[in-house]
Amino acid sequence: MRNRKFSWMSKGVLALTLTALAWSGAWAQDLKSFEQRITTKVLPNGLTLVICERPEAPVFSYTTFIDAGDVNDPSGESGLAHMFEHLAFKGTSQIGTKDYPAEKVALAKVEAANKAYEAEYLKAVGRDPQKLVALKKAFVDAQAEAHKFVVPNQFTDVAERNGATGVNAETSLDNTEYFWSMPENRLELWAWLESGRLADVVPREFYKERDVVVEERRMRTDSNPIGRLVEQFLATAYVAHNYGRSGIGWPSEVGQIDATEAMAFHKKYYVGSNIVVVVVGDVNAKTAMPMLEKYFSKVPAGPKPEEMTTVEPKQFAEKTVAIREQTQPFYIEGYHRPNYRDPDDAVYDAISDIMSNGRVSRLYRSLVRDQQIAAEAEGFSPFPGDKYPGLFAFYAVPLPGHTPAEMRDAIHKEIDKLKTADVSDEELAMYKTRTRADLLRGLADNQGLSNTLAEYQTRYGDWRELFKQLEKVDKVSKADIRRVANQVFVASNRTGAWIETAAPAAAAQKAGGAR
Repeated sequence: MRNRKFSWMSKGVLALTLTALAWSGAWAQDLKSFEQRITTKVLPNGLTLVICERPEAPVFSYTTFIDAGDVNDPSGESGLAHMFEHLAFKGTSQIGTKDYPAEKVALAKVEAANKAYEAEYLKAVGRDPQKLVALKKAFVDAQAEAHKFVVPNQFTDVAERNGATGVNAETSLDNTEYFWSMPENRLELWAWLESGRLADVVPREFYKERDVVVEERRMRTDSNPIGRLVEQFLATAYVAHNYGRSGIGWPSEVGQIDATEAMAFHKKYYVGSNIVVVVVGDVNAKTAMPMLEKYFSKVPAGPKPEEMTTVEPKQFAEKTVAIREQTQPFYIEGYHRPNYRDPDDAVYDAISDIMSNGRVSRLYRSLVRDQQIAAEAEGFSPFPGDKYPGLFAFYAVPLPGHTPAEMRDAIHKEIDKLKTADVSDEELAMYKTRTRADLLRGLADNQGLSNTLAEYQTRYGDWRELFKQLEKVDKVSKADIRRVANQVFVASNRTGAWIETAAPAAAAQKAGGAR
């Protein structure tokens, strides 16, 4: 009998497999542990409260998860969800004001002045320039009068003076989240603050914040070549679904949304049935839950808003977008894929990991290390959101002297390898181990855990689904990866976009005049 020796790669697979087996037992233990520490309650108004007890340190973190984002902006009002996120920090009828009854009257005058100004401004014919100037002045004056009642930044100041850290919010295409961390002895103060801005929001300084959002758009998109490219890329990839709209909003629409529209958005989407609030930390559920119920029961009840029913039609032909200007070249392409509920969702994660996770990934090794044609190269999924069918995207940043066309061809060669040959045992094992490790690391941090619990409770109706994800990860096979790659990564399902570096105008004219 010959003496058998393990190669270093085989030893690596063995180690990863043993680690995964050990962690699978720990994972089951964790689920039981979390079930003992997590209390969930759905209030009569439909709002879901989740408390996870972690008494290791006298602090807590929270996440308020609103199941509405940019994709829910009404037609003609893109940017409204993001705008409302700004509004939520402006306070309530009790915070941020010197005299709310008087301020309420002043705000009504601001809204009336804005409507009068916009009505004249939007006239296709017969606009009166002198009247427009007068209406603009009336609008500015009305804002100045309303501002006299404002106590700037009082909401955030109260939170931070009482130990809040990481006070922030985020609007994505699919949802809006509010979050921070705080000492455990300020739990009731937090409940009063957070429930107040959900139930008692005031459109304070709305038009000032609208200008801030307009400026955000200028910086993130209008003045950013890659931002402009990605916006055009998504608008080309989608012909029907709202994922093809600008996330931050189209300029003409952002500049026209008003406080009346914002409050209508709030009334529809900020209802109890559309909100999950998660608290993680040094909180005793038996004593805290009745108190939280008292405050969060003030959030208006209402039916959960209907899901979007628009389905993106199947793409039948490759589509492309090219931008030519004097800037860094860039290449991106995307393939339509199903949403997070698809049985193959973990397979897409596996492809993303194998193609893009770190210096051992296929795209890095090929384009960055070996060919030395790209500074960066990655694949990622889903994009731009996961609640509805999105894209599996790949991008690469060419090094000087190399072109987007080279990036495209190099990426396609790596995709073809996925379609024609199985990934290695090592690659598949490393994906599963890394995924398990990432999930475990996410559970160690109060804020990360609250975010994750809130998302899973919202998306699946049960936070326990988080622990079931590993079962799906463990079932991914090499055959699954080949099958999905061959189904999805086809030219007729592809949208490509790139920036070509244009020559300076003087040089281009000289070259054009040469014969």
